[in-house]
Amino acid sequence: MKKKVLSVALSAAMVASLGAVTTVQAEDDLIVVGYAQVGAESDWRTANTESFKSTFTEENGYKLIFDDAQQKQENQIKAIRSFIQQDVDYIVVAPVVETGWETVLEEAAEAGIPVILSDRMMQVTDDSLYECWVGGNFVKEGEDAGTWLAGYLEEQGRGEEDINLVTIQGTIGASAQVGRTEGFGNILAQHENWNMLDMQSGEFTQAKGQEVMESFLKSYDDIDVVVCENDNEAFGAIDAIKAAGKTCGPEGDIIVISFDAVSAAFDAMIAGDLNAAFECNPLHGPRVAEIIQKLEAGEEVEKIQYVDEAYFDTSMDLEAIKAERLY
Repeated sequence: MKKKVLSVALSAAMVASLGAVTTVQAEDDLIVVGYAQVGAESDWRTANTESFKSTFTEENGYKLIFDDAQQKQENQIKAIRSFIQQDVDYIVVAPVVETGWETVLEEAAEAGIPVILSDRMMQVTDDSLYECWVGGNFVKEGEDAGTWLAGYLEEQGRGEEDINLVTIQGTIGASAQVGRTEGFGNILAQHENWNMLDMQSGEFTQAKGQEVMESFLKSYDDIDVVVCENDNEAFGAIDAIKAAGKTCGPEGDIIVISFDAVSAAFDAMIAGDLNAAFECNPLHGPRVAEIIQKLEAGEEVEKIQYVDEAYFDTSMDLEAIKAERLY
């Protein structure tokens, strides 16, 4: 932990009682972490926020300064500069988009404050500006979804059919959007009979996901598959499909697949509306705390740290799996 400007010894000389000295000592012992969160746009993000808040507590030796950027990069940059002014020990950022961070990261480096990236990546010319990144392998998630779809279509006897797909993308430029689009595209390219009709951003929200799906349904009569780049977009897409008089899921007209695998996605699969969900583990708090403890001990940490992830579909015992999960 960085040394504070005001030492405990100096504080002791200035306070009026031993009890006050003890309070200053306790506060100074806490590792102060500033967390610039994207926002609260999805169930996944809510679980991610809770993971940090339950990990970085005073009982665990931390003081957490939390900032909700409401999906705006300028708010995150402002938050990071505020953290620097408050002389925090560590800055954690879940960047809204990948680019545009060089200047503020240089400011953190000049202040001697390590920066850890969570969930989404940054594109910088000098990767020494951040200590490491923790999150899901978004390209692999996309590839896993494409591979699952190919196997599912084969099981349904549709492996050689022409398949029309649409994609509701996440926030354009976000790491999850970039990786999932790329990964699924890698598998798409292997299937000449798969036709991607359209791709539009649903901004990772249910309302926008529904709006985009409504537009797709008006434009195309023959959609076989909708790929939603998070669960909340899928929930909106399902509402739009039903409102249009169509059905979805294993027994429906349209195959729906999504990413994140939050609790509500299990409910949607159990209800027969969602075919499969590809996990993006939101519980980053403990991993980031582990990294901070290593840095406190002067240890080196790996630059890229993927969290463990799986996938789930309606062929599984979803009730039992859901009962064991934390989100």
